[in-house]
This record gives sequence, C-alpha cells and structure tokens, in this order.
Amino acid sequence: MDRHPWRLGPRGRRWFDRLLVAGLLLLVMGHVVAGQLPSTVFSVLELLPLLWRRRHAWPVFLAVAALSAAQAVVVDEPTVGQLAFPVALYSLARWSPRWQGIVGLLVGYAGALVAAVRWMLGFGAGELTAGNLTPYAVTISAIVTAAWALGFAAQEREKYVASLVARAEQAERMAEREVELAARDERSRIAREMHDVVAHGLSVIVIQADGARYAAAKDPDVAVGTLETIASTGREALTEMRRLLGLLRDGDTGVAPQPGLDDVRHLVDEARAAGTRVEADLPAAPVDVPDGVGLAAYRIVQEALTNVRKHAGPAATVQVRVAVDREVEVDVRDDGRGAAAPSDGHGLGLVGMRERAAVHGGTLEAGPATGGGFAVSARLPL
Repeated sequence: MDRHPWRLGPRGRRWFDRLLVAGLLLLVMGHVVAGQLPSTVFSVLELLPLLWRRRHAWPVFLAVAALSAAQAVVVDEPTVGQLAFPVALYSLARWSPRWQGIVGLLVGYAGALVAAVRWMLGFGAGELTAGNLTPYAVTISAIVTAAWALGFAAQEREKYVASLVARAEQAERMAEREVELAARDERSRIAREMHDVVAHGLSVIVIQADGARYAAAKDPDVAVGTLETIASTGREALTEMRRLLGLLRDGDTGVAPQPGLDDVRHLVDEARAAGTRVEADLPAAPVDVPDGVGLAAYRIVQEALTNVRKHAGPAATVQVRVAVDREVEVDVRDDGRGAAAPSDGHGLGLVGMRERAAVHGGTLEAGPATGGGFAVSARLPL
C-alpha cells in the first residue's frame, strides 16, 4: 500500500499549467474581438509567465507585478491579464520562502489600491473619495488575501504531509531494524540450543561407545545395555534438534516441549548411566518457575556436566546442587583436572551459559575451584 498521498506527477503538473494558461488565453479573445490592442498585449504578456510559476515563483511574480503596474498606466479598465496576479501570488505563497510570500501580499495590497483608483477614474464613478474608493479596494484586497491564504495553507499542508511521510519512513526503518535484531537474537539462541544438544548428546554417546568397546570383550551383556543408552541418548538429541529446526519453519512443529527445571534429575541419571560419579542435591517436589528460567537452569547444568565429561577426567566426582527460593541457584562443581585442561579457543559453552543467565537478569561465575577442580555457579532471579 502506497503511504504517499495522491498528487500530480511532473508531467501532470506541466499539462495542468499549460491548460490553465490556454484557458485564460481563450478569454483574451474577447479583447481581440473588441479591438482592444493594449489590453490584448498586456494580457498575453501577463499570462505566459504562469507556465513557469512552480519552479520560478518569485521571478514570475515580479514579472506579473511589473506588467500589472505598467498596465495600470496604459489601460484604465480591467483586463483578463489581471487574473494572472492572484495566480502568481498563490504560487509565490505556496512554493517560495515565507518572506517572499509576505512581500507579495504587501505588493498585492498596494496594487489593489492602485487598481481601485485607476478603475474609478476610468469608469467615471464619481469623485475620488474614501467612501467611493473603499468598496473597490476591499473587493480587490479580498481576492489578493484569498489567493495568498490558499497558497500559504497549501504550503503548510505540504510540509505537514512531508513530515508525516518522513516519520512513517523512520518508523518503518526502526521496525525493520527491530525485526533484524530479533532475528539475530533468535539465531543466537538457536545456536546455543544446538550447541547444548549436540555437545551433550555426542559426549554421552562417545563415552558410552568407548565403554562398550572395552566391556564387550569381557561381558557382552554390558555392551547391550550401553548400546541401549546410546540409542536412547541419540533419539533424545534428535528430538531436540527437530524441535530447534522446527523454529526455523512456520507452523506447528509437532515435537515435545522444551525441558525445564524438573528435567535436571534426568540429566543427573543420564550422567550416572554414562559412568560419571554424581552427587545431586535437587528439589524434592516439582517446582513452579517460569519456563525461560527453568530452561536456562537446565541448559546450564547440561553444559556443566558436558564439560565435566570432556575435561575433568574419568575419575572425577561432580556435585550438582539446585535450589529454589527467591532465585534459582545452580552449582556444579567437580574435583577433576578440568581447570588445567587445554582449550582450543573455539568453545562456546561458558559464553552460552553466561548469555543465558544474563537474559534473565542473572549472573554466572565459572572457573577453577578452591582445592582443585572446576566450579560453575549461576543465580537466576524469579
């Protein structure tokens, strides 16, 4: 939908001015028929400059005003050409600076007085008195005022419409910027989710696969159970990946809801099944927290356990504590060698955890723990 108001284009404006001048010139034929040569000449000279009244309003007005003054000296009766003066004054008030419009208005009042005097003398309307002169001067001044007022109002309206269009364009640009920022935030969120899902799922699968490979030679039954855990972890990871990819499509994805705080217990059980020694202190009953906070706490625990499996070493013990009061407290600490583990500089886990906490107005601290190991501590206000 076009937000700009309808108006004539450049070609339409040119044709309008041509038709206006042509229509007024047709009226000049009355002077031609009557044999009034001076009136005909002055009328044609006054009307022709109106073809350029839009782009050169000030020079056109000066030319029309000068010709009108000269006409008052030569011709003592009204002519068709005098219609050019209100048109030129209207154009001046509409398309020229304010001061030029004021000057044109004052010139028009002076011209009204001169025209009234000249016509009274030409028509022989009696003595030149204020009482006889006033009706003529007031009538002509009213025409001058109306022409100037219409031009001034049109200029103000044009400025107002231009300001509205500018505001609309600015609002549209701001809306596009907000959409772009929202899309960028959503991509970052999806990237964090994908990182959590893939890193956690693959770390469990790799550890279980290594364990199954060594255990299969001695106890095939252990390998069967391990393969079941691998299959279950892989299915859960695929389910979450489908959900995340579904965010990139329109419509219902038809997948399971996002995990929450109560699902942290499943992370602990999964870590224990993978062979990690975990000591957990979790809320006994289901807790009611906002979905976003619950998801953030779940992902922080998930990423922390993933880092334990990747960096702490096989003999590490990890302590997981989640408490809910005025805020959700998450503490994950291990006694492994994760603090001294080398980093390739490409990890996004700690950055993602801090961003999740910051989104909900919380804080997260992660680093080497006192006495050895690595600790992650998050506080998410409710």
